[in-house]
Amino acid sequence: MVSPVTVVKSEGPKLVPFFKATCVYFVLWLPSSSPSWVSALIKCLPIFCLWLFLLAHGLGFLLTHPSATRIFVGLVFSALGDAFLIWQDQGYFVHGLLMFAVTHMLYASAFGMRPLALRTGLVMAVLSGLCYALLYPGLSGAFTYLVGVYVALISFMGWRAMAGLRLVGAAWRWTELAAGSGALLFIISDLTIALNKFCFPVPYSRALIMSTYYAAQMLIALSAVESREPVEDYRLSKAN
Repeated sequence: MVSPVTVVKSEGPKLVPFFKATCVYFVLWLPSSSPSWVSALIKCLPIFCLWLFLLAHGLGFLLTHPSATRIFVGLVFSALGDAFLIWQDQGYFVHGLLMFAVTHMLYASAFGMRPLALRTGLVMAVLSGLCYALLYPGLSGAFTYLVGVYVALISFMGWRAMAGLRLVGAAWRWTELAAGSGALLFIISDLTIALNKFCFPVPYSRALIMSTYYAAQMLIALSAVESREPVEDYRLSKAN
């Protein structure tokens, strides 16, 4: 088991640009009522830095590890989704929704289907059903179906991320904890967006949405580092 101190020493410096870019976003706090390419760039900048974080491990690392590649591509679609959502009041909300739907499918594929963890899947299915039931009265038209599909996709991603969590025993992996925590924060961020848009105003919604979103993306990107371990060892640990 890799100690958290070792992780901080090895991966922390590569995340410094991400933390700086996140600080820039919150310090500038450009008004969402005036969308522009500058505000889109500032919003996407932390995600660009996560691209660099993964690329810092070497292009060969991405090319030889499919799960890391899928997370990288998911971050690319995330940046596109962020850009579209800058202009959501101008009719681009659905475009952003579709970009993040692709992101969740890529992340779920990266996390894999082993171990299956059916109990975790059942819990996620129940929770996603409750969330959709909460949102349903405020939905109309195409959003009735689009939001339902999106809730199913992000819940599936959350299931696959949390399925590998093992907090005790020899098979404990800090990167699986990062994936599970990241997925949970992503769900919280998107649920806040949905509540604020379709149900009722959420106090400090933008700060809550963006802080949980950036933390989620960082943790999910960090979870890709486990792919640096020997592929055969990784498969064996997933099978046990």
